[in-house]
Amino acid sequence: MRSLFTALMTASLIAQPLAAQEIVTTPIEEIPLDELIGQLTTTPVEEEDGSLTTSNEAVTQEVEQGPGGELRILDKLTGKVTDVSLNTGETATFGFLSVKLNECRYPVENPAGDAFTQIIVRNNEGTLFSGWMLASAPALNAMDHPRYDVWALRCMTS
Repeated sequence: MRSLFTALMTASLIAQPLAAQEIVTTPIEEIPLDELIGQLTTTPVEEEDGSLTTSNEAVTQEVEQGPGGELRILDKLTGKVTDVSLNTGETATFGFLSVKLNECRYPVENPAGDAFTQIIVRNNEGTLFSGWMLASAPALNAMDHPRYDVWALRCMTS
């Protein structure tokens, strides 16, 4: 009986610190795009010794909406890479996927530097991905699929 009591007390002491930690996550779809852009941009700061570092201070960027964007699709099974240009609202089909580009935004100061695309990827079973993809940080909100990878490349600017 004593060993059971000791085992229960030890288990409760070990588990207590884990239960006290609370991890709060916010789905990326719920974060406004303007806030995401501010988190991804940094400002170079010159230190006293002349070296450059980046500040953690959020920087706001003026963005403009493009008429369309360019996406890259990888079929992991065949190794085939396909680049596709879509206008806003247009859908393209690749194998089992249909990819719809809802919106593409880019920084006004550097149109070729980044793209923020809102896409929906579906197959015959339903929606596989719906949200924003950032060309400069494709892993930030990547589509998780065993066969296909889809990521943003750039926006059309005219």
